[in-house]
Amino acid sequence: MNKLVIGNVTIDSPVILAPMAGVTDLPFRLLCKRKGVGLICMEMVSAKAIHYKNKNTGELLRIHPEEVPVSLQLFGSEPELMGEIAGQIEERPFSILDINMGCPVPKIVNNGEGSALMKDVKKAEAIMKAVVKGTKKPVTVKIRKGFNEDCVNAVEMAKIAEASGVAAIAVHGRTREQYYSGKADWGIIRDVKRAVSIPVIGNGDVVDGKSAKRMLDETGCDGIMVGRAAQGNPWIFHQIEQYLETGKEPEPITAKERYDTILEHARLMVEYKGEYLAVREMRKHIAWYTTGLHGSSKFRNAINSMESMEELICAIDELLRIE
Repeated sequence: MNKLVIGNVTIDSPVILAPMAGVTDLPFRLLCKRKGVGLICMEMVSAKAIHYKNKNTGELLRIHPEEVPVSLQLFGSEPELMGEIAGQIEERPFSILDINMGCPVPKIVNNGEGSALMKDVKKAEAIMKAVVKGTKKPVTVKIRKGFNEDCVNAVEMAKIAEASGVAAIAVHGRTREQYYSGKADWGIIRDVKRAVSIPVIGNGDVVDGKSAKRMLDETGCDGIMVGRAAQGNPWIFHQIEQYLETGKEPEPITAKERYDTILEHARLMVEYKGEYLAVREMRKHIAWYTTGLHGSSKFRNAINSMESMEELICAIDELLRIE
């Protein structure tokens, strides 16, 4: 399987964990690393929050040596500040600095950040140039197909990114208006790949080895980014790699593998966040891990009352004996 090279960073596998707010925290990233992901992307961090020393930002910037290579993602709308923060955080142990130009959430877009930058090409260019100038580390950018169907400009944005010194670009094949609905347009990923010489990472609708292979074949992209399909399914990285190497479908996950992984995830959560927060934040993850299992809908109703690791383990014991 081909390695992925971004600037001076060599990544052993082209399969990448997408940045997801509230999901790709340190425990989940460590778990995905143990399941074979090539590059890990952290939750997006606000340049303004770093500048104003927001108390929650320290936790978002935390990196474990085991998860390297890791990509830290910044968002913001002020070129000068973005460049300044890029330099300020450079000594932190991340490998790649990513600029978020794809987040569709209204409060981000209404501030002129995230995918709002797809509408403001001049500002997007100024941000990319400032960040590239501000750090010696490779800079990447994550964009969407466009803001809406009347503003499909991923190819234009990719060309500007390359000219600005950006080392790689990730393209989500949906517009901001689509959010995560409908079908991702892999054609736009192919068009971007043909338009630039820097590595292009495809994002959208990769859910298993077959779809990963299809994306590589149809778009010619250099890497594959997996987001929502990894929720409750960190095995996907190893499964994709296995399929790309052998062309064979992996064996289904056993009840024991599922059980062991949930407990490993929960213990990592407790280690880094303490039991109180860990159990509450694990509720959504457990709902994802158990979707489709016999008895899981009744089980998910009970999740919200869990308050201790002991309760969590007992509930998982009971559910996974049914499977």
